[in-house]
Amino acid sequence: MGYKSDIEIAQEAVMEPIVDVAKSIGLSEDDLELFGKYKAKISMEAVNRLQNSGKKGKLVLVTAVSPTPAGEGKTTTSVGLADGLAKINKNVMACLREPSLGPSFGVKGGAAGGGYAQIVPMDDINLHFTGDLHAITYAHNLLSAMIDNSLQQGNLLNIDPRTVVFRRVIDLNDRALRNTIIGLGGRANGVPRETGFDITVASEIMAILCLTDDLMDMKKRFSEIVIGYNYDREPVTAADIGAQGAMTVLMKDAIKPNLVQTLENTPAFVHGGPFANIAHGCNSVNATKTALGIADYVITEAGFGADLGAEKFFNLKCRFADLKPDGAVIVATVRALKMHGGVAKADLEREDLEALKAGYANLAKHIENVKKFGVPVMVAVNAFPTDSDDELNLLKKLCSDAGVKVALSEVWAKGGEGGIELAEAVVDMLDTTTSNFKVLYDEKLPIKEKLDIVAREIYGADGVDYTADAERMIKTYTELGYADIPVCVAKTQYSLSDDQTKLGRPENFRITIREVRLSAGAGFLVCIAGAVMTMPGLPKVPAACKIDIDENGVITGLF
Repeated sequence: MGYKSDIEIAQEAVMEPIVDVAKSIGLSEDDLELFGKYKAKISMEAVNRLQNSGKKGKLVLVTAVSPTPAGEGKTTTSVGLADGLAKINKNVMACLREPSLGPSFGVKGGAAGGGYAQIVPMDDINLHFTGDLHAITYAHNLLSAMIDNSLQQGNLLNIDPRTVVFRRVIDLNDRALRNTIIGLGGRANGVPRETGFDITVASEIMAILCLTDDLMDMKKRFSEIVIGYNYDREPVTAADIGAQGAMTVLMKDAIKPNLVQTLENTPAFVHGGPFANIAHGCNSVNATKTALGIADYVITEAGFGADLGAEKFFNLKCRFADLKPDGAVIVATVRALKMHGGVAKADLEREDLEALKAGYANLAKHIENVKKFGVPVMVAVNAFPTDSDDELNLLKKLCSDAGVKVALSEVWAKGGEGGIELAEAVVDMLDTTTSNFKVLYDEKLPIKEKLDIVAREIYGADGVDYTADAERMIKTYTELGYADIPVCVAKTQYSLSDDQTKLGRPENFRITIREVRLSAGAGFLVCIAGAVMTMPGLPKVPAACKIDIDENGVITGLF
């Protein structure tokens, strides 16, 4: 049986004009800034009105097991759950992240859901969309350019070029830019120094966009960005450079949430797009709070497994925004759990109950993790055609034996209709259990204590080791008064540990923190563990090789 590609399904969708989608959630055309017929930004006036409307919907996080090449379908499940809730006549909105061009042209080939559970227009969303990521890139690189200009024009701030920590960004996977030397070519071309590039979604500007309240809060946060240190070892900020006003001008439209729709015309905000393995992995606070002022149920996602995106959603986003999530859904697949149980990708189509039972340990750990935040949790089993009845029944039994509600999700194949069982289970969970949400640690604790709590409680590690560089950075930030902010751990998404080869539920391991970066404007410390890179590379055959366009403008190969 042949299956249509995601983009073929999306191109066949009958979309409603975005003006009509907006009307369905109480927004007038005056509240919109249109980007063609099917995309719009919401004005900040409307954002403020809705956030202060007094309405408070229920907030549900969708997270997942540790990802594998077999696929989990977190965004697909988020979209399908929203459509399923709409099918049972619930007032619902989805709040998702914007895809990065990096994975779109690198490995995944798109990130707007899949099958019959997608947000549309899928090709626009996966490509330039409304330009938010470009605005972030240029605001970030404007500051970088102004730093080097300050060095060139007499260095009146007495910046030590060796201590400049603010790198450049680009929204593509380009390993050749990880480490660079700039300023070559003689006196007229700048001051030579070592630097490098990160991917745009890892930029502190992205984090600030996703955590900010309004334009003036954004400007204040920009002003607090620490770009490096002077020869007296004092921090130098973007305000010292004088860049915050111009940066905010570049971001004046990007701050506004983007409104689109699902294949079934359910309204969705798509805004902000940090990766959860190297950043905090959640969509914008503004989008989420605005949706909570509109809908009875708000479905949002956090990137990768619950050890990454969910931990950061709870400990960072919810802490900063004073959000109190009402429930969580962990997406699991038989295929992924069999991989965690030791089955090679090529053999996943064969029934293997013992491997499934062994791989369930990974899901069990993620369930434990979510419960530590006091949030009701259930499991969505994302069905694949190769799953046997015995495997599905075993996974349901394992979850039920652990006292966790479980529902089958068939949204990839059936859209909202395939999400009704899941939607009803989510409603029942929210109606019958109460969230007692709490963050995992006090942000005022010393940096190492916070990292130890995350490593032991969430990853299951025996403790944390530090390189000499990380020790030096922690000492510096503590002395400068930056110790009493939360931590954002950057580590591999493929394992609960910092070693991507350790699948399932590893034991008897320690986490190694090799570098600590200060994101003073965002309000947290990025602690880099193991070998994770903040600038990904392309695979041997990039997804870009399969993406094309014909004479009629029809795009193919975008997943």
